[in-house]
Amino acid sequence: MSNENKSIHEFDFSLICEYFSSIERQGPGSPEVTVKALSFIDGLTPQSRIADVGCGTGGQTIVLAQNAPGSIVGIDLFPLFVDGLNANARRMGLDSRVTGAVGNMDSLPFGDGELDLIWSEGAIYNIGFERGLNEWRRFLKVGGYIAVTEASWFTNERPDEINQFWLDAYPEIDTISNKLAQMERAGYTPVACFTLPESCWIEHFYVPQAAMQPDFLRRHQGNKTAEDLVANERREAELYHKYKEFYGYVFYIGKVNFLG
Repeated sequence: MSNENKSIHEFDFSLICEYFSSIERQGPGSPEVTVKALSFIDGLTPQSRIADVGCGTGGQTIVLAQNAPGSIVGIDLFPLFVDGLNANARRMGLDSRVTGAVGNMDSLPFGDGELDLIWSEGAIYNIGFERGLNEWRRFLKVGGYIAVTEASWFTNERPDEINQFWLDAYPEIDTISNKLAQMERAGYTPVACFTLPESCWIEHFYVPQAAMQPDFLRRHQGNKTAEDLVANERREAELYHKYKEFYGYVFYIGKVNFLG
């Protein structure tokens, strides 16, 4: 990655939290896509336990609660995001079934076989796709499901500019076939995978950012780190528009097929 491009992790956490808490979703996605992924999951009941790992402010968590039975715990590292989820759950009358908690995805607060479903949209990259699949499996019952979105290549070859950008930002990015093979090796039977449409990136992620960026910059006038954060996000959006035929997010849904 050249000097003008940075990983989101290189910025001040408080600025990241403030920036992304002002938009409904902290990554590409949509309510329609969440519902579509949920349609591949069978057997949920009012007694089911669901974890939304890396829930952010809970855009998809609320959609899950509106379309699936059971109780949901949203886990996120940022307290401000968790406060937003809990406020949204109260406002929607879902707080008896939805709870946000501050936590780290590499040490989830669940027991072995406790969960029926682990959900993670736009977040598993923080721990790594393969590591997350392997480490989180023990929290799921046999027959339980995992559903995650992951940055993936759509082609075996791509232009150097976007190839280098993603290898620097997330070296684990890979083709869909290789991601499915990783899921199988981790002890899951792949149930479904599908590519998120462009609208998940543009209308639901980049357009809301563009709308709030001027106010964010006004609040942090003269703050070089804040200016760099906005420049970084604008650069990422430009690259997506330029190279969207080569990569995107893919929803991977798997079912636990053995104890491990």
